[in-house]
Amino acid sequence: MANHLSALKRVRQEERRTVVNRRTRTRLRHQIRAMRRALTSKDGDGATKLLPATFSVIDRSAKAGVIKKNTAARYKSRLHARVKTLTGQHAA
Repeated sequence: MANHLSALKRVRQEERRTVVNRRTRTRLRHQIRAMRRALTSKDGDGATKLLPATFSVIDRSAKAGVIKKNTAARYKSRLHARVKTLTGQHAA
């Protein structure tokens, strides 16, 4: 157990950040699950409508440090590629 005041403060801060990070990570996972569900059910319109909201959640998670920048880029790239193939848009 921490004894110094600064160490005790750090423990309190860490507890608060853990709650925030857990909430952000959960929101990210739920959004990506919803997006993948729309893609597997071949719902092109639904997936197209979910895409901006999903990108927003991914970007905010990366900005908060919950996931890394390249991980966010990979998620976005793969989801966008699947939406494009589902809706019939071809890469230019």
